[in-house]
Amino acid sequence: MADTVLYDVTDGLATVTLNRPDAMNAMNTEAKVALRDILQEAAADPAVRAVLLTATGRAFCVGQDLKEHIGLLAEDRKAGTGHTMNTVREHYNPIVTALAGMPKPVVAGVNGVAAGAGAGFALAADYRVIADTASFNTSFAGVALTADSGMSWTLPRLIGHGRAADLLLFPRSVGAQEAHELGIANKVVPADELADEAAAVARRLAEGPTAAYAAIKESLAFGAGRALAETLQKEDELQVRAGASEDHHRAVEAFVKKEKPVFLGR
Repeated sequence: MADTVLYDVTDGLATVTLNRPDAMNAMNTEAKVALRDILQEAAADPAVRAVLLTATGRAFCVGQDLKEHIGLLAEDRKAGTGHTMNTVREHYNPIVTALAGMPKPVVAGVNGVAAGAGAGFALAADYRVIADTASFNTSFAGVALTADSGMSWTLPRLIGHGRAADLLLFPRSVGAQEAHELGIANKVVPADELADEAAAVARRLAEGPTAAYAAIKESLAFGAGRALAETLQKEDELQVRAGASEDHHRAVEAFVKKEKPVFLGR
């Protein structure tokens, strides 16, 4: 894998680290391909029980690498094509699908500014631990673009339609405290504690009943766009599956014995 994105799997936890610190982890083509392929590998790997997405340097990810982007736009204009914007279909959509759709929990450890697609990646995670120096910015309208990286789906579900429209129509920096108050961030910690705290949260999930976590992710995604009756039917289906799992039986036995259960993710 390219060193623009680092990948490590230890004790069931996959740590995916954006690694272009000098460019504030802006996404050039190499980084987008690497992140897409690594996340898809993590999603498919049965040894991976949880994923931590984080970054090196002072930024989480400022989105599209505009220095590369402007050159690609010039090539399109010269050739009379529009290939540059295929990056949404080829890169961003698969990245967000992997983050939001993988049957295992994803934690975003947001160490600094998360803008544009970078904010979209963080929002596609299941849980966000952010540094008190971090911030979010939708950014898209500022460069005459619409939302991508799943933000038109994730943002209103986190903060409501009205607030999402405000942040998308009038992009601005949302600091850590406001992000927490809005519901964008689950936990805010001092910047020097971010790496340890995000890893601790992700590790706790990796050691938990990951098959149940997968069902929770599926039920939340399903219920977001369905009527109550359909959602209740889906809950029944998923609960039957969870109730038949080895983890459930182990947990019940441990509870009766007043012991701490050891989950296997199956």
